[in-house]
Amino acid sequence: MTTKRDYYEVLGVSRNASDDEIKKAFRKLAFKYHPDRNCDDGAEAKFKEINAAYEVLSDANKRSTYDQFGHSGANGFFTRGSEGFDFGGFGNIFDAFFNGMTGTGRRAPRRGTDLHYQATISFEEAAFGGEKEIKIKRTEVCPPCHGTGARPGSQSSQCPGCHGTGQVRQVERSLFGRFINTTVCPQCQGEGKVITEPCLQCRGSGREKHQRRISVKIPPGVNDGTQVRLSGEGEAGTRGGSLGDLYVTLSVLEHELFIRDGDNILYELPVNFAQAALGTEVEVPVLEGKTRLNIPAGSQTGKTFRLKDKGIAHLHRNGRGDQIVRLFVATPESLTKEQRRLFQELAGTMDTAKKKG
Repeated sequence: MTTKRDYYEVLGVSRNASDDEIKKAFRKLAFKYHPDRNCDDGAEAKFKEINAAYEVLSDANKRSTYDQFGHSGANGFFTRGSEGFDFGGFGNIFDAFFNGMTGTGRRAPRRGTDLHYQATISFEEAAFGGEKEIKIKRTEVCPPCHGTGARPGSQSSQCPGCHGTGQVRQVERSLFGRFINTTVCPQCQGEGKVITEPCLQCRGSGREKHQRRISVKIPPGVNDGTQVRLSGEGEAGTRGGSLGDLYVTLSVLEHELFIRDGDNILYELPVNFAQAALGTEVEVPVLEGKTRLNIPAGSQTGKTFRLKDKGIAHLHRNGRGDQIVRLFVATPESLTKEQRRLFQELAGTMDTAKKKG
C-alpha cells in the first residue's frame, strides 16, 4: 500500500496553522490542480490528495484525532456507505468554494481564456489617444454546431460509461475496507452524453481557430506598459461559458525631439552666442507643430521656459501637462575668417571693459 503524505505537508502549512491559513492554502492549491484547470499528468491525483487533507484539517475534531493518531485515526471519520467508505463528498468541498461542478456532477460552464497582445504605438498616439487595428488569432465557437461538437441535425446519446450522470465511482481496497472515490467520467468528460456524429467543420471539438482584426481604442495619456482591456474579445468558453477578455499592453516609441517626464515633455533648445546675448524670438517644435518663444537678452545655458498645456494629456482627468524648454548656448565648432575676426574684436572689447571695471 502506498504511504500517505502528511496532511500538513500536502497543504504546505505548519502543524500549528490557523483555520484561516489552512483554508487559504487549500483554495490556492485546489485552483492550481483542479482537473478543469490543469490537464497535466498527476494533477487529478494531487487534487484528490489536497481534498483529503482539507477534509480532515478543516474539521476541529478530525484534526485533533489526526494530530494524535495520524492517518489511521483520521480514517475513522469517513462516512461508511453500503459499499464501503464514500469519498464523494470531496467534490462538494470544492463546489462550495469554486462552483466547479453542477449538482448532477456534470462539469459547469467554463469561462474562455484571456488573451494578451503587445501593440506598439507612437509618442503622439500615447499623448493624444486614437485607434489602432490589431490582428489576433483566437478560439471561437464553431458556427455550424454552435459549440456542441455534433453535426447539425444529429442527436447525442447517453454516455454508456456513467449512464448520463457525468460521474463514475471507483472502488479501491485497503486494510480498512473498500473505499469509493467519485470522479468525472473520463469517457464523456463530465457531460453525461457522447457525440455519435461529430461536426464536420470542427471535428467534434465545438471550437475552431480564427484570425480577427480588432480595433483598439487608445485613451489619451497612456504610458509605456499601460494595459487596455477589451471585454469579451478573448477565447470562447466551454459548455456555454462566457467569453474571455483581451488585454493589450502598449509599448510607446521614443520621440526624436521630446523626452517624457510624467505628463510633461522636455525639449532642449540650442541658440548661438548672439541670440543668447542679444535676445531673440525663435520657433520651437511642439507636439501639434510649432510655436514662437521669446528668448530674453543675456539668457544662459540651463534657463528653462514653460509652455503651458503643450504636454501629454492627463489619463484620468481633464487637461494636459506642459512642455519644458531648456536652453543651451551652442559653441560653434568651426568659424569663417570673418566670424573669427569679429569674435576677436568682440573679445578685445570685453577684455577692455573688464579691465576698466
